[in-house]
Amino acid sequence: MPAKPKRKLPPIDLGNMTIGQRIANFRKNHGFTQNQLAEKMGLTQSIISDYETGRLRLYDEMVARFAIALNVSTDDLLGLTVKHKDNTKISLRIMKRVTAIEELPETRKKAILKTIDDLIKANTT
Repeated sequence: MPAKPKRKLPPIDLGNMTIGQRIANFRKNHGFTQNQLAEKMGLTQSIISDYETGRLRLYDEMVARFAIALNVSTDDLLGLTVKHKDNTKISLRIMKRVTAIEELPETRKKAILKTIDDLIKANTT
């Protein structure tokens, strides 16, 4: 167990979420289940759950491994970056479709995007 510091350190504002909650948020935003993230990291689903709920404490290497697996910075994961609040949230269903479109050949991407643009134009007043 680490020794208690002799000096009182100034507080750090890490936001209102725990690191486990941030991991869960990033995981969900990337469309991963706990099982999928666990498989990607070489862990078990129960360990992912334990990190997300705070039953296990992250150590430095695991912070880095989560950041790599979730394709975010360690600062984002730790809550050290200040982001502008954006009230628009992209739904997971839309993100999965966008990801699927990104994997298509360029000509098919252009055709799908043109179709989407036409549908949007036809449905806006």
